[in-house]
Amino acid sequence: MTPLILKGTVTSGQGNGKKYLALPWVLSQMKAKLGYTPYLGTLNLKLTAQSIPHRKQLMKAKTETISPAEGYYTGLLIKAHINVLECAIVLPQVKNYPENTLEIVAPSYLREKLHLKDGDTVEVTVTV
Repeated sequence: MTPLILKGTVTSGQGNGKKYLALPWVLSQMKAKLGYTPYLGTLNLKLTAQSIPHRKQLMKAKTETISPAEGYYTGLLIKAHINVLECAIVLPQVKNYPENTLEIVAPSYLREKLHLKDGDTVEVTVTV
């Protein structure tokens, strides 16, 4: 197994991650598949130009599927780490979802826990 490191800058999202995580069927599946209840919000990263091609390699990692309710899309979960903190990448299986974007969930509010603000650089490590 090889570590894959994706680097990106913290950006503010549109609040869609929070709405998605607040859905009871999403939250219960994430808790069952990740082993923790995620904070109700995602850390949004805009990948660096060097990391965008590596995003495709995420599919080599072990993924878990969030099965959608009617009218919603499937989401893939990939366990990861930021420093020593456990987290997961959420890959919405939505047509035209931006390739340069990563959404991260964790058991705690990552912006607060890691003292992050928009523009800060973060490295996410996944084993592939």
